[in-house]
Formats: sequence, C-alpha cells, structure tokens
Amino acid sequence: MPILLKGIEGIKAYSGFHLGTSSWVEVSQDMINAFASATDDWDWISVDETRARRGPFGKPVAQNTLILSLIVPLLHDVCVLEDIGVNIVHGIDRLRFLGPVPVDSSVRLDVALKTVSTAGERGHWVLACKMECDASDTPVLEAEVVYCVGPAAPIPIKVAATG
Repeated sequence: MPILLKGIEGIKAYSGFHLGTSSWVEVSQDMINAFASATDDWDWISVDETRARRGPFGKPVAQNTLILSLIVPLLHDVCVLEDIGVNIVHGIDRLRFLGPVPVDSSVRLDVALKTVSTAGERGHWVLACKMECDASDTPVLEAEVVYCVGPAAPIPIKVAATG
C-alpha cells in the first residue's frame, strides 16, 4: 500500500527515509514496440526479435528510455500525494543505466526520499530511485529524480456574455 504524503509538511516528514518498493511490471515485446512507435526509437536490439536473438543478450532488450519512463507510473505504487496541486518532474540530478532489461522480464522501483527543500508553499523533493529487474542481481537503473511541488493554480472561470 502506498505511503500517503499530505502537503509539503507530509513530504518533509519522510525526508531521509525509504518510501518503499513498487509492484513488478512485465516488460513485454508489445510494450517495447509501443514505446518504439511513440518515440521513433526503432533500434534493432529492442524491436527486431530475430536479429536480437543473435545479438549480445540473446533476445531483445528494452530501450533504456522506456525503463526510465516507468519511474513515474511505478512511483504511484510507492507514494500518493494529498493537498498538493502541482507535482512535476523538474529534472534528474544523476542517472545511470546499469544493465539491460530483457524482453519478458519484470521491473520494479525502489524509492527513498533523499532531500526536501521548501520555500513557502512550494518545494523540491529529490527521490533516490533504483529500478530492479528479475533477470539481474543488480539494479538496472539508478536515478535521483527532482520533483517540483506547489499549490493548485486557480482555474479562471470564464463567464459567457449574455445579450
């Protein structure tokens, strides 16, 4: 069950702590192909199953950027924000791809809240993320992802003119 982080103070309360680990997600050939289609990343090692079988890994491997993109959805398994209007990825301070993710293997995200800095109702929180793969004894990705958080922006209401 994900940890509930309520407001900026709720995020700050977990600074320096391990937040948890997501569920496993299978990386299928269909997922790899859909990502290739969405990003125009058609590297043979990922999408040409016949050629990839003769390659260095003996089968297709996921694009590194696909594995990176899984951080956001897997993070929802680890923590949920409440009383935060905006939570957007601000950047990545450190990123390393440490190993391949073979097709039909599964990955999960392990997350610690490294630091939190605030200024009023706004702030940044840095998550130390490790992506694990069931086909590897070591993490396949390590990243320090920086999120920018703040209150909800008011939505202007347009009133239709009557006449």
